[in-house]
Amino acid sequence: MQFHPTMAHSFQTTLLSFLFLFSITQAQPSFRPKALVVPVIKDASTLQYVTTVNQRTPLVSTNLVIHLGGRFLWVDCDKNYVSSTFRPARCRTSQCSLAGSTSCGDCFDGPRPGCNNNTCGVSILNPVINTATGGEVSEDVVSVQSTDGSSAGRVVTVPRFIFSCILTSSMLQNLASGVTGMAGLGRSRIALPSQFASAFSFNRKFAMCLSGSTSSNGVIIFGNDPYRFLPNIIVSDQTLTYTPLLVNPVDDPLVEYFIGVKSIKINSNIVALNTSLLSINSKGKGGTKISTLNPYTVLETSIHKAVTEAFIKESAARNITRVASVAPFGACFSSNNVGSTRVGPAVPYIELVLQSESVVWTITGSNSMVYVNDNVLCLEVVDGGSNPRTSIVIGGHQLEDNLLQFDLATSRLGFSSSLLGRQTRCANFNFTSTA
Repeated sequence: MQFHPTMAHSFQTTLLSFLFLFSITQAQPSFRPKALVVPVIKDASTLQYVTTVNQRTPLVSTNLVIHLGGRFLWVDCDKNYVSSTFRPARCRTSQCSLAGSTSCGDCFDGPRPGCNNNTCGVSILNPVINTATGGEVSEDVVSVQSTDGSSAGRVVTVPRFIFSCILTSSMLQNLASGVTGMAGLGRSRIALPSQFASAFSFNRKFAMCLSGSTSSNGVIIFGNDPYRFLPNIIVSDQTLTYTPLLVNPVDDPLVEYFIGVKSIKINSNIVALNTSLLSINSKGKGGTKISTLNPYTVLETSIHKAVTEAFIKESAARNITRVASVAPFGACFSSNNVGSTRVGPAVPYIELVLQSESVVWTITGSNSMVYVNDNVLCLEVVDGGSNPRTSIVIGGHQLEDNLLQFDLATSRLGFSSSLLGRQTRCANFNFTSTA
């Protein structure tokens, strides 16, 4: 039998992909953790969420903005990127294929990280400034802590972690101070969840628990449950509520996380709105997306108006006094006659009704209200305009002290609603003990 050249190329590509995936699964042959953990801190200035991993040889602590819908990890290599284990991805290798690269070329200002000949590239996006540039597909050591779900444990290493190396420091514009890139958690093959799962052969899922405090860490756990928070509060698969993760047919289906909101209720009363906006249409518009880059929840104008008016009405029924709006919020209230509860200010609950009336994401005062000063608190939704790409973007404040489990293998989202109701919070993960 003779191989046709195209058959040989296909066989070679398949073999290279197999050998690459086999090599990263050999990352820790003597110790194979069931899960990994990274800390997440809220930046006070930008309200972005920042994590830290160790990268390079010798290891360097690298601060990265969390991008839930990001395709991969990218780092600015323009200044002081020195590593004996850095490798550019050569054209037509499995790394380029896994990264979804469609371009190969030369760089005549090198060789150095981010600029090498015969390498493949990908498009890098900073969604905060809506700017893109090209980056070189690369590999280097990445090191993080393992966990048993209770506390942080021994450090483990992925020796050939694929990321993108850029030489454009302007791409860091409007990102939190001290960061050198972004950590993508999307559904692509080289985002952090997929690479960690491949390296250590655990389930392709991760749990994200963001802290609202700028002084206490939240946590992201890659791998298996249960998840334990002080004082011995266990969140497991059995205690979460689940809803399918949806695919936008126009956008990259391996990136963003959409869920199916069917209706919205306030104090159990349904909000009258155009429900067609809640579905993703054939042009990829509409629907509900979860984002770590939007600090507050963004609603299409008519949805924003309906939700705001309903919330004001239900608040008035509780004798909560409305006051002048404080930008960017449309509905603000005096805090003088708003009581306190375990789950935040005593205001009407907002309920996102998902695939059925029995599957509800309940938003309590801790996630629906923002204190703008000691005397005024505002409903944490902002107007996204009358023709946005996505009708509802659930922002960071709504996610804080909620544990969200993104299961990529089964394409479903597990959510806890507010952990404050269980007498714990995301800042209560124990990073100090050895697992």
